[in-house]
Amino acid sequence: MLARRLPTILPSMSLDEALETTKIHSVAGLLGAGQSLCTLRPFRAPHHTISDAGLIGGGSCPRPGEVSLAHGGVLFLDELPEFRRNVLEVLRQPLEDGVVTLSRAAVSLTYPARFMLAGAMNPCPCGYFGDARQQCRCAELDVERYRSRVSGPLLDRIDIHLEVPAVVYSDLVECHPEEPSAAIRERVERARVIQRLRFRDRPGVHANAHMTTRDLRRHCALTPGVEQLLRDAVNRFGLSARGYHRILKIARTVADLAGADELASTHVREAIQYRSLDRRRAAA
Repeated sequence: MLARRLPTILPSMSLDEALETTKIHSVAGLLGAGQSLCTLRPFRAPHHTISDAGLIGGGSCPRPGEVSLAHGGVLFLDELPEFRRNVLEVLRQPLEDGVVTLSRAAVSLTYPARFMLAGAMNPCPCGYFGDARQQCRCAELDVERYRSRVSGPLLDRIDIHLEVPAVVYSDLVECHPEEPSAAIRERVERARVIQRLRFRDRPGVHANAHMTTRDLRRHCALTPGVEQLLRDAVNRFGLSARGYHRILKIARTVADLAGADELASTHVREAIQYRSLDRRRAAA
């Protein structure tokens, strides 16, 4: 349910994004009758029985897969460990490069595949690991085996890891004031405007997620205190270079949402807190 709300807070599509998404859906034969332009960000949620060709694309005449159909929007993989290992591993290259190249004997095609990946999984096979109200029935080895279905290199490419606790009964029945999606989207739009101005001279780079190492050095200058904080996090949690760079990208986005020009320790601390699986592996 939470994942399906993501498109409602994402910024509006630019004309270039809409045209690119429309081309992909037209090739796949998914444009509705009379529809000439895709103006809403796509949301794709394939079942865990999908094949690697269905996810990445393929066929004798290569057609776009789910990663390309989600271009500009959200690809949601529910019950992440239930997907076959070889299916999940094909996500590595599009997550890194934003494109998918399908090669056959007679033709080679490249489809765009720049999407937001959202995945959900239980903490263990029974689903109660770490639950204060229910006792987990899984052996330690079973928990490790279950989590290892999602490889470390793939997890390293996911910017944010969050633990979502079970909802208590009072939250289900009581009415709480809620912030509407429109208000959240307004903040996201303001941050995206900042990023478009920041990368106006960088073709192909439109948001913090697209930054290269060169962009990080230019736009994520570190004070001595912030640098020490990051050094401690890298050493304590055993972060890879990719994990380090993704923390910087998230911290830059947190600063943009706050309207801050420079990275502060509060922005970096928040970004580090979003790497819960790295912290859990370090604790183990």
